[in-house]
Amino acid sequence: MANDIILMQKRELEKKLQERFIERKQELKESGDMIRVITGPRRAGKSFFAMHALKNFGYANFDDEKLAETKDYDDILNAISQAYGSPKYIFFDEIQNLPKWELFVNRLQRQGYKLVLTGSNSNLLSMELASHLTGRHIPITLLPFSFAEFLDFKGKELTESEKRAGLEQYMIYGGYPEPLVKNIDYKEYLSALLSSTIYKDIVKRHKIRKPQAIEGLALYLLSNIAREFSYNTLATLTKCKSVHSAERYLGFLEETFLFFTISRLSFSAKKSINSGKKIYCIDNGLVYAKSMSLSPDKGRLYENLVAIALKKKELNSELKVYYWKNEKQEEVDFAVKEGQNVAQLIQMCASCADMPERETRALIKASGELKCDNLLVITEQDESEKTISWFGMEKKIKFMPLWKWLLEQK
Repeated sequence: MANDIILMQKRELEKKLQERFIERKQELKESGDMIRVITGPRRAGKSFFAMHALKNFGYANFDDEKLAETKDYDDILNAISQAYGSPKYIFFDEIQNLPKWELFVNRLQRQGYKLVLTGSNSNLLSMELASHLTGRHIPITLLPFSFAEFLDFKGKELTESEKRAGLEQYMIYGGYPEPLVKNIDYKEYLSALLSSTIYKDIVKRHKIRKPQAIEGLALYLLSNIAREFSYNTLATLTKCKSVHSAERYLGFLEETFLFFTISRLSFSAKKSINSGKKIYCIDNGLVYAKSMSLSPDKGRLYENLVAIALKKKELNSELKVYYWKNEKQEEVDFAVKEGQNVAQLIQMCASCADMPERETRALIKASGELKCDNLLVITEQDESEKTISWFGMEKKIKFMPLWKWLLEQK
């Protein structure tokens, strides 16, 4: 049976390789005998990324339930050898669906096979990799298209006005590759993707008896991106039975890369754990797909794009991202830490002329408290630099349009 499935998947692979591929900004570097592990949301392009980066590889996709149910894993290996000869690499797609995959992969690595894995569950993979493949793997996280990759699809040099117009599209539809490349309906595609991820990767895997609760939680979060939340509130306003259930279900949604949280900055580890959090979605298109509003909240969608860009850097261990808030509830949207120091404070505002005094005051107060003078306000269009005085403090603030800031994020 494994032979038939691998041959069928090989034919599907050959067809996929004929489809248009948008070059990603990340690299799948050669790593000797290290296992390369690509994680990220479903349909973000992990498989395409690996397929186009590798030459001479054998392939098995464990999203096929029949293949994932194979009892003798050597049958899979033999089927790959028969279909592909003696490939230099073996590429296992959605490996988390194969029971005890980590033992199988560990054995193959010891036997000298060069392996590339993809998976759509961050926690499951990280736990198993940490316990069984310590020091023998390189993690790579691939998210939906960045704004730069989204613009690359246009296939030409763009003017500034075209980039701005592109941002308005990207802000609503997000960066999932397939509906962009195949010109299919975003709302229908992303709505089905959300449901598939919840039911296949969470409800089925964790044997959740009342899936309406986690689906209701996801819909509530999509309507409240870029806002603070508490588990008490989530439990009260959704069908989650308890605070514990709300926390557990949100953990599952984060594991599958649908959402992520940003914590309030505190230099006390205990306070940081217990302090507030803000919720963000991994792609604006998912918000659009489930939105009940005819006019989207532009400010929160813009903030979500900034959060995604910073989260990508955090996943690459370049920085840590938080938000800042004091006892007077004055807030700065993002506080970026590099090492032990706060390297930048970022505030979102439509224009420098319309920036409320409260937000300016918050930025300057945070600057003094956190000893950070790198102050940035991300705007819709404005680009300038101002020096602002506040109660004896004089601070220089840089204003930059969102489209330009996004393109500077390598």
